[in-house]
Amino acid sequence: MAAGAQGGGAWLAGLPLAEARGGAGLKCGLVPMAAAPEPGEPEKGKPFKLLGILDVENIPCARDSILYGSLGSVVAGLGHFLLTSRIRRSCDVGAGGFVVVTLGCWFHCRYNYAKQRIRERIAREGIKNKILYESTHLDPERKQSNSSN
Repeated sequence: MAAGAQGGGAWLAGLPLAEARGGAGLKCGLVPMAAAPEPGEPEKGKPFKLLGILDVENIPCARDSILYGSLGSVVAGLGHFLLTSRIRRSCDVGAGGFVVVTLGCWFHCRYNYAKQRIRERIAREGIKNKILYESTHLDPERKQSNSSN
């Protein structure tokens, strides 16, 4: 008997209880589903924290910065090793490459993220004002149409 057939699981959710237990038992009822999220819903679990402090999942730009930094460290360290054949210095260059590329990507991404948030806030205020002042004497479009007539 399969290991999943004893305790049930997500793949047994549609099987009758008797079939899930190998034919023995009651002939009605369904095997309870394991705590599996719906398709399309994010899984709620313990967040992944890098070094216990950086929540890579929820902090914008953190994941990309770490990935680009690790790629930069490999490229810098391997490139330095191929040019000089000095192992210790190549490791130092790799660590420095990680720091430089990670911080560079982090600041670039956060700067663009802040600019995007400012543009979104301005657009949101504009839409709110448009809804608020539409068809009133304070509507700027109404004033422009009156002055052109």
